[in-house]
Amino acid sequence: MSTLHPEPRIANLVDKLSLRDSVSPEEIAVLETILETPYKVPAGADIVREHTRPQHSTLLISGFSARYTTLEDGGRQITEINVAGDFIDLHSLLMKQMDHGVVALTDCVAAQAPHARLIEVTERHPHLTRLLWLDTIIDAAIHRQWLVAMGRRSGLGHLAHLVCELYLRLQAAGQADDLTFELPLTQTMLGDALGLSTVHVSRLISELRNEGVIAWSGGRIQILDWRRLTELAEFDPTYLRLQSEPV
Repeated sequence: MSTLHPEPRIANLVDKLSLRDSVSPEEIAVLETILETPYKVPAGADIVREHTRPQHSTLLISGFSARYTTLEDGGRQITEINVAGDFIDLHSLLMKQMDHGVVALTDCVAAQAPHARLIEVTERHPHLTRLLWLDTIIDAAIHRQWLVAMGRRSGLGHLAHLVCELYLRLQAAGQADDLTFELPLTQTMLGDALGLSTVHVSRLISELRNEGVIAWSGGRIQILDWRRLTELAEFDPTYLRLQSEPV
């Protein structure tokens, strides 16, 4: 773990990276210097628009955002929910043109890291580069699990898996503990993530409540029975790479 207290804007990112490998004071200073001034994004606004060519990658400092793809009929499929401490489009450094967008699901605060500065990081700080590379690899692993859930899990198992994943990701970024976390998302947003109607989402939430697995009130979730929740989800956290191993 680092011996240096990072600035609040990168604290969640450093917490997450430090869980997987040590982050040196020099590397923390680099992360602080590559970011520009934080800015606010209102709920519902795009942080990154589909098909654009960003000249920067964006760190989510607070709030929830989502990667999404829009169909011709206006339908939207969310393919990942982002939490504070996530670089929501770090892959745009090499991908260039975005094949998806990123929308603020709640009011958010974000900060941009110009690609030119990120390229300097890759040239001068190989260990930090590998840590950020690992972050994008975990993004890909999350997408694979979402694909499995969408295609093969029951609606209840899919929702249970999402709850398990978000709790562990928020905990890794220092935003959840004691099996409790904030998730101020509407059932419409959850439906876009699960590929289900809002009516179906409401029914599934009620089922988890009635089984005594969770307490879900407003935007606050308390997991009452972690073992049962993971059984319903067939949840294996391997893909989140929560253990510390040098990279």
